[in-house]
Amino acid sequence: MNLFGVMDISASALQAERVRAEVVAANIANAETTRTAGGGPYRRQHVVFQQTGGDGFAAALLGNTGSGNNGVGGSFGNSYPPAELASGFGSPVAPGGVEVAGVLSDQSAPLKRYDPQHPDAGPDGYVAYQDINPLTEMVDLMGATRSYGLNATAVQAEKNMVTSSLEILK
Repeated sequence: MNLFGVMDISASALQAERVRAEVVAANIANAETTRTAGGGPYRRQHVVFQQTGGDGFAAALLGNTGSGNNGVGGSFGNSYPPAELASGFGSPVAPGGVEVAGVLSDQSAPLKRYDPQHPDAGPDGYVAYQDINPLTEMVDLMGATRSYGLNATAVQAEKNMVTSSLEILK
């Protein structure tokens, strides 16, 4: 691994966690959305990560840059990368890093609430809502935020080590 390998790995994690936080924020914002352009209620989204190149973080630290696969396949059924999030997909990152493999739609049955006055109510008076639990989404958002902060700290620590190394060489 070169001098900036750890920074590359942390940068890939920063990018992946940013996408995760944006997807969670979209889930929270659309929790009460009953009609989408595709029809039906909003579907909760899940972010799927996969390792990039190499055989994992330990192999990257040891300098082994094999091209192992962690078993995450290419087909995700109803997955899609939303256009606003797709900018980071497929970008080259360091072996041992992480990338977003896809964003999956939750295929669970929607919740039915009785509200005959709602414009999206069916003939029986029930409205379909996606089962989005705000507490679950907030925990996921806190996890993404914490991971983002830890990776930013790792980048800062490496930057400090490089600066200290340069000071020693003076």
